[in-house]
Amino acid sequence: MSTQQSEKLATGPEYAEQKAEVLPQTLPQPVSSKESTIVDTAPIWTRPGTIFTTRHLMADVDPLQSTFPLAAYCFMTGFIDSVSFTAIFVWCGFQTGNSVQLALALGRLFQGPPGHRDLTFHLADQQALTSVLTFIAGASLGRIGDRMGSKTRAWLFIGTMIQALFTMGAALTAWKSGQGSIADSRGNPAWSDALTFVAVGFMSASLGLQGIMGKRVNTQFATTIVLTTVWCELMADPKLLNFRQRVITRDHKIIAIFSLFLGGFVGRAIIDAANAATALGVGTGIRLIIAVVWLFVPGKEAKKPISA
Repeated sequence: MSTQQSEKLATGPEYAEQKAEVLPQTLPQPVSSKESTIVDTAPIWTRPGTIFTTRHLMADVDPLQSTFPLAAYCFMTGFIDSVSFTAIFVWCGFQTGNSVQLALALGRLFQGPPGHRDLTFHLADQQALTSVLTFIAGASLGRIGDRMGSKTRAWLFIGTMIQALFTMGAALTAWKSGQGSIADSRGNPAWSDALTFVAVGFMSASLGLQGIMGKRVNTQFATTIVLTTVWCELMADPKLLNFRQRVITRDHKIIAIFSLFLGGFVGRAIIDAANAATALGVGTGIRLIIAVVWLFVPGKEAKKPISA
């Protein structure tokens, strides 16, 4: 197997960044030609005067230049999960654990002889079920983007604003509940009343919508929610240890992982300094900023035709 063939080993889905890295290698610019067949460097920002035009809002963003808002999405995953896990030991974004927890709860119904089985619906299982169902409901809202255009600035702005409303709803319900923010143990969660169930639902719905929106942009950040796949693809990247050049397929995955870690750290720090409601209020503000940033992300530039 040649060196070129070995570099083309599959490392995961074909993301936009990978296509951008391959293009200059397969279509080199002719030395004798003054006209370029390669896309010119796109502007890194959009002029404010064009933001509210229909043409600008309904145009697709360039996935290659969506790094900041997608990294901010990853940050919000860690941020919101830090709130829910600190209070009730449930991940609002990582539904694998919640799904397995519900499977164990079902299996518990058959434990022991008849008449001596635990048939109660435990509080932790109720909270996990709430998270799963509302996450699915939030993700289903992403279908709206399929009609508008999943990569259009209009949908990315509106969808992120909906996420902000969900996060604000979680902040208000957590505040009105009057309950604590930090659980003593898994058997004694800080949240147990109806309002906190609503807060869990709002947080999970915001991450469900965020996940499908991040996936539709189709970059190395994947869903911006679950990073298990990102970790696997990072370890499988043939250029993982190539530190002499910038490797987008590696670098963006590292940014995603670091952003989620940072979000979890910041979220817990705010909870320790104030409470969960305050942390969710800060999260609402961050989501509003992300929504505005999507309006400024440049679109793809059209390729220049080859001159005769």
